[in-house]
Amino acid sequence: MICLVYKLELVEYGKAYELQRKLHRKRINGEIPDTLLLLEHPPTLTIGRSGSMENVLVSKDKLADEGIALFFIERGGDVTFHGPGQIVGYPLMDLSLRGKDIQRYVHDIEEVLKRTLKDFSIAAARDESHAGVWVGNEEIAAIGLSVRKWVTMHGFDLNVNPNLEHFSYINPCGFPDRRATSISQVLGHVVAMDEVTDRLLAHFKEVFDITMKAGPVEDVRSLVG
Repeated sequence: MICLVYKLELVEYGKAYELQRKLHRKRINGEIPDTLLLLEHPPTLTIGRSGSMENVLVSKDKLADEGIALFFIERGGDVTFHGPGQIVGYPLMDLSLRGKDIQRYVHDIEEVLKRTLKDFSIAAARDESHAGVWVGNEEIAAIGLSVRKWVTMHGFDLNVNPNLEHFSYINPCGFPDRRATSISQVLGHVVAMDEVTDRLLAHFKEVFDITMKAGPVEDVRSLVG
């Protein structure tokens, strides 16, 4: 199977969401193969179906003053922060071709993230009670999905070198007793985003057993104007 990969750099969350929705419809209709968007967002909080403002620890005025956008969306999970220095991945994948197994899909994404972190000598683990990847008690990668007609939307984020202070504005994924960390925080030095992206794509190819093909960025940018 082929998976098109689009590296889009910094994209405002609303535009990325609109792009996902359009690609999701195209994947359902069989107009495109499986697709993976890789990008970064300006500072943004998203709250999923099971979340609430109770896990946002600052006021909306504080968020506005710091230029942090806020979106309520249909993915699973609670509150998550997105910002520069974080790799965000949105796979649009047809799970009807993969046994219609959502749990396996989540575990495969976790495996991609764990293998990527292992390449940087970081021992990370999944939490059987909650999707995501953790270093000790600190979250280094979050996962939140929606699946309609067996095609996935939303996805994962991996903290490479984001501003971790912004994570103090929330209970990450709704956990009041847990904090967030990053690759650079764990290692004690800055790691290049491109280096992490390259390793992540290599493991995505291995775990999902697919052929990765770079997609022309202009093809997807034209869908959001």
